[in-house]
Amino acid sequence: MERCDTCGNSYAKVFKVIMHGQHHTFDSFECAIQKLAPHCGSCGTRIIGHGLESGEQMYCCAGCARVMGITELIDHAPQV
Repeated sequence: MERCDTCGNSYAKVFKVIMHGQHHTFDSFECAIQKLAPHCGSCGTRIIGHGLESGEQMYCCAGCARVMGITELIDHAPQV
């Protein structure tokens, strides 16, 4: 059995992720998220979905981007 990179649990049904050329082993999605999901550049929450990017920084929503002075990002298309 292999061990989870995050919690160290030895488990028969691990899964593997290759991210940026590095190999990772996890026993749950929770552990994978804890280790690999980026943090919002404003509030610090883990970004599990697509998030929003400005330069090298990621944000969980346009509101957090605006707090950091990024005004061009939007969460949804404007109403027509």
